[in-house]
Order: sequence, then structure tokens, then C-alpha cells
Amino acid sequence: MARPRQHAPDALHAQVMHACDEWLAQQSVHGLSLRALAREVGCAPSTLLKLYGSFNVLLQHVNVETLARLQSTITNLASDEPEPWLRALANAYWRFAEKDCYRWQLLFDHPLAQEGELDQRQSQLIEALFTQVETSLKQYQPLLDDAEARRLGRTLWGSVHGLVQLGLNERLGYWQGHQLKVDELLDQLLSTVLAGLRNREQPE
Repeated sequence: MARPRQHAPDALHAQVMHACDEWLAQQSVHGLSLRALAREVGCAPSTLLKLYGSFNVLLQHVNVETLARLQSTITNLASDEPEPWLRALANAYWRFAEKDCYRWQLLFDHPLAQEGELDQRQSQLIEALFTQVETSLKQYQPLLDDAEARRLGRTLWGSVHGLVQLGLNERLGYWQGHQLKVDELLDQLLSTVLAGLRNREQPE
């Protein structure tokens, strides 16, 4: 017999997110199913369908939680100065992905929400990251206008993300018998970009 208190929506959602967290701490989302989660939290699969609508939407909730954790990590970075902050951000991005690699894989392999509250929450969290990068670049080089900062912020972070993904997949290659390290390549990337910005001249 069902126990309504046990299956109150907020409490059940928390149980489901916890079960997903435990799963993704050990293995990829492949093999996880609505039925497996229902068994883990002690309810019928139909109860989860009623709560989320589909397994796809359930996974989008997991992705929102991942983005929120990433945002929290960024918020807690120590430095307010643009150069050390950007370097710390790149390193934190890598460490976050390395530590929670299966959550990370789900975040970028699973389609984002296209409408509704989940879409808004995901978009706000992603935009917040880009806005912080753009703001830091403009603090570092005040000659950047808004459009340039927007393009450069996305270019820089696309490059950071690419190195992180290649690092997770161990596809960065070797030098003199040793695998290239993500943190060293991130540092080189930031040094190159920031040196270019530092030497930018005032337009005549």
C-alpha cells in the first residue's frame, strides 16, 4: 500500500536526486533507468513519471543541480583580481569535471531543456558563467567593448572546455614519454590570451 507522506513531491525529488548522485559518483548514466531509480527510492516507476513526466526531464533536473554546484564552486573562488580569478576559474572548472566526471558527461551528452522553468534555470546558470568571464576580461583590459568581451569570453571558455574534455578522455597526447597535463595547458592558454590583451593598444 502506498504511503503518501513518503512520496510527497519535494521529499521524493530529494530522494531521486540523491539516488542519481550516488549512481553518478560511481558510473555513467548509461544503464540508469526510471525503473532502477524507482526501485532505489521505494516507489513505482509510474510515481516518477507522474512527478517528472519523463526520464528525460528527470535527467535535466540532474543537470540543473550540476550547473548549480559549478556556480557555487565559482562563487567561492578566492581572488577578485581578474588574472588570478580567471586562472583559478579554469583550474576549478577542470577539477570539478575531473572529480565528477560522470555528472560532467551527462551535462554535455544529454540535451538541455528547450522550454519552461528548467530551460530558464539552465540558461541563467550558463549565462552567469559567461557574464563573469566577460566582466573579468573587461576589468583586465578596459579597452574591450561589450561585443568584443562577449566574443572573447566564449572563445576563451570554449578553449578551456575543449582542453578539459580532451583531458577527461586522455586525448591530449604525450611529450617525451609523459602525458600532457591539463592544468599546464590551461595555464599556457590563459597566459597567451592575457598577454595579447595586455599588449592591446588604444585605437587611434
